[in-house]
Amino acid sequence: MRSYDDPCGIARGLNVIGERWSLLIVRELLFGPKRFTDLHHGLPTASQNVLSQRLRELEQTGVVRRRRLSPPAATWVYELTEWGRDLEPALFHLARWGSRGALTSGDELSADALMFALKTSFDPEVADEMRGTYQIRLGDDRFRAQIADGRLDLTRGTAERPDAVLDTDPATLRSLVFGDLNIGEALDKGTLRVEGDGRAAARFVTVFPRPVPVA
Repeated sequence: MRSYDDPCGIARGLNVIGERWSLLIVRELLFGPKRFTDLHHGLPTASQNVLSQRLRELEQTGVVRRRRLSPPAATWVYELTEWGRDLEPALFHLARWGSRGALTSGDELSADALMFALKTSFDPEVADEMRGTYQIRLGDDRFRAQIADGRLDLTRGTAERPDAVLDTDPATLRSLVFGDLNIGEALDKGTLRVEGDGRAAARFVTVFPRPVPVA
């Protein structure tokens, strides 16, 4: 790993997470532990060798740890340490800042990247007095979203008694939230299935305004 040889806190932070893919690995782990294969699925353009190297470096610097899950899973996963989780606010503001720049890739977002995009684009003023619990199903991934008092709580897992369930894929949800696809069209195409309160589901996708591009 290269060093800036600069005592500034910014330089010292970049010594740890400044290598390519490092911050995106942290992004993929913000919602919880992942197996190596799941990490590679979320970062498909990173080679397995590079991904392994970055994970080793992040382990050595105390950002990530590797542990074995208890039976019956009994598989090895990577997860953020407490110090690694402290990066979330920095990633939040970096994502908000970067989303106003030019879009340079036509590839789709991973499920975790899309959920983080929802967190960074949520607008309390648009949500107003909205309250509700939502289950988001993206293939094998499950996320619980709760909106109340102008706040969004978005975590990996299953929601108990959700007001609405949105069963779709990352590309469709991204188009519903940030693109021009409306919920009726997605339902007609069969790329979205809604259970529960359809109006609540339609309202949910409107509280994440598209970032305003920089001039």
